Amino acid sequence: MKPQLNTAIDPSELGRVSVKLFLAISEAWDLKEAERLTLAGLASKATLHTWRHKVAKGEGIKLSRDTLERLSYIAGIRKGIELLAPKEQWAEQVRKPNRDFGNSSALDRMLGGQVMDLAEVRRYFDGLRGAHFA
Repeated sequence: MKPQLNTAIDPSELGRVSVKLFLAISEAWDLKEAERLTLAGLASKATLHTWRHKVAKGEGIKLSRDTLERLSYIAGIRKGIELLAPKEQWAEQVRKPNRDFGNSSALDRMLGGQVMDLAEVRRYFDGLRGAHFA
């Protein structure tokens, strides 16, 4: 009989890793604090401050399902852009005007504030990657 492995991920550890990645992405994208709050769906600067403090101390962070979903979309968007753009330019791509977003940038679209805005941008870059690598 094989031993059972516990593959469950501790939710607070998942939150910490997700927030750490989000903070790194938002730094690379040179986001203003208000933009970070909007993308993460946060109402309070204090929450963002608490996240930074907990990440620095290696403490777990409990996230709502909505927040975790938002951060997941942002990570996927970053990865999609990174795969499509030259390494030295990927962080800038999020701010470039794009005809597929009505000559607004992907960031402008994401800053609509809804999870669906993030999902749409993620699908867009996933689609480009599919077309690019097909």
